[in-house]
Amino acid sequence: MTDSLNISSIGQIAIAITDLEKATYFYQKILKLELLFDVPPNLAFFNCDGVRLMLTTLQGPEQDHKTSVIYYKITNIEEIFEELKSLQVDIERAPGMAAKMEDHELWIGFIRDPDGNLVGLMEEKPLPAT
Repeated sequence: MTDSLNISSIGQIAIAITDLEKATYFYQKILKLELLFDVPPNLAFFNCDGVRLMLTTLQGPEQDHKTSVIYYKITNIEEIFEELKSLQVDIERAPGMAAKMEDHELWIGFIRDPDGNLVGLMEEKPLPAT
């Protein structure tokens, strides 16, 4: 194992999708990510604070396209979930406090994208000043 491998951040995350138009709408209009560019009929690329998110239709056997949960940092998590509900987004789990840290509470909720991929939304809420 080499010591020269020094990963400092995520450069790109790929998520397998079945319908590029529906998925692009979801990530651009619902999650409000900046669309960088698309390459129809198979690819769309988004900016998420410097991390590139690539949506791709299946490019090989389906078992090669299992996805991990990606957690997006947000603010006002309860308000966001109310808005998502009004947009008829599939809510997997409403936001709730997952952990109380020394300086903040970690709140997490989950939704599903049009392909059923689990999407985590999280907020680090500062504790009130004492």
